[in-house]
Amino acid sequence: MRTRPVIAVIGSGLEDETLNALAEQTGELIAGAGCVLINGGLGGVMAASAKGAKSKGGLTIGLLPGLDPAAANQYIDVPVPTGLGEMRNLLIVRSAAAVIAIGGGYGTLSEIALALKASKPVVGLQTWDVSPDIQKAADAFDAVRLALSALKP
Repeated sequence: MRTRPVIAVIGSGLEDETLNALAEQTGELIAGAGCVLINGGLGGVMAASAKGAKSKGGLTIGLLPGLDPAAANQYIDVPVPTGLGEMRNLLIVRSAAAVIAIGGGYGTLSEIALALKASKPVVGLQTWDVSPDIQKAADAFDAVRLALSALKP
């Protein structure tokens, strides 16, 4: 059985037109590359990236903070209700081969830190600039290219 690489898209759950457009395009490119998209399953960057992946026939997984699978946005194929609140952030980054951070607040910052601690490749797109280990991307194409190039064979 062949497994497909899983790429996490993390970022703000708040609605931001510019960040959501970047996230949607990022999701499209992830699905177009044959990868699975995982995120926190809620709104903002999470919903936009999942929408983009779905538009290209991709598989989306949402690790939800609560216990209700119905809380997932409409673009999530596999909602996983964790009941862990923000602690689900560790599961998101540990489940992914690479992480793309788009914008975001303290929750995103915690996911970036957890990913770096786990030696996961982190690509940043208009997000926190807290480490030289975050590969800065100019746009969605660059972000997905960097994430794909960082995947271990």
